[in-house]
Amino acid sequence: MRFFGSPRRVASIAVMVGVALVASGTQVEAVTATPGTPIAVVDRPDGWRGMPGTGSVLEYWTSGSDGSVQPATGAVFLPPGPVPPGGWPILAFDHGSLGIGPNCGGQAEPQLGPWPERRVKEDAYLRTFIEKGFALVAPDYLGLGRFDTGVHPYLELKTEASATIDMVKAARAAHPELGRRWAVFGGSQGGQAALGTAWYQRKLAPELDFRGAVALDPESEVENLLPMAGPWGPDLPSVIGDALTAFMVTVLAGLRTARPEAKVDSYLSPRGRQILDSSAKLCLDAIAERVTGVGISDLLAKPLADDRMRAILADYMGVPTSGYDKPILLLLNALDLTVPSPLHAALAARFAANQVDHKVVVGVGRHMQLNKEMSAAMDEFLARVRKP
Repeated sequence: MRFFGSPRRVASIAVMVGVALVASGTQVEAVTATPGTPIAVVDRPDGWRGMPGTGSVLEYWTSGSDGSVQPATGAVFLPPGPVPPGGWPILAFDHGSLGIGPNCGGQAEPQLGPWPERRVKEDAYLRTFIEKGFALVAPDYLGLGRFDTGVHPYLELKTEASATIDMVKAARAAHPELGRRWAVFGGSQGGQAALGTAWYQRKLAPELDFRGAVALDPESEVENLLPMAGPWGPDLPSVIGDALTAFMVTVLAGLRTARPEAKVDSYLSPRGRQILDSSAKLCLDAIAERVTGVGISDLLAKPLADDRMRAILADYMGVPTSGYDKPILLLLNALDLTVPSPLHAALAARFAANQVDHKVVVGVGRHMQLNKEMSAAMDEFLARVRKP
């Protein structure tokens, strides 16, 4: 393990991180620290997660919902072979919805995340980017890694973006082989995070050479639908209804922690409060099991429809539709039921109306499926990132 900082600070961090390695999800106290700086690098064996080159866990500092400095984790993969002039170009990968508790992100500790069979498929896909000459930086996000910093602020755009940008900066500080050129890719929650990263990067990392974002079926516009929920539902049958309830639990649990002024408990039924309380450290698979047979109407005592809550939701999770300074590739599936295609269409229409530099490639698959046209568009987009 390699530590970073002054000798006194290294000693303090070494104690904290050493404790964290004994038991996952350990709480730590931020000493004098700056977001975007590394805490420690934990090297992993060759072939970790089936990747070529070298892999490591990066522990670093990022910003919390309230602006406080918080520890976070993620995985870094460097390609094999000689470092190209200017360093390896970086592709940041933002993962999709996995829960709200420690280690659910599955990047630093893949064996502890949900749905291991999906992780294997995801890693096989990510391997192709390393084979194309990208260094891969994959954040767990705030609260989803090795440190217990409280409930993950699910879909909070600001902390998703800062966790990504701060990890890129920390990875460059820890690995001199990494260059300034970088881009971001993600799907579902990760697609929303990628768009947030593209919007925040010129403020948080103007010294880097950001080349753009690829968003696959990104979450968007949902803040405009949530106010329709109330004690009357919507309640849908079987698996779809359980998934929708689990989604509502993760949104409200994250919002309750990140935005105390939202007074989320005042909208919840007694059963809703009990479910949110008992889900605070769970991954999405366990939350889905916990809410089997529970409808949204069971969670809420009153609708989320007042103007104050609408404004908080928009600020918390809304995707900006102007103000981008680099190109965006939107890969959208017309048959997506997780983020329904009308929401994709609304996002693309807002981008067009605001003259955002973007390209849309439409598929006809399910949520986060890639067809040949999407893959080709992504290859073309990322080829520009590799150019010096």
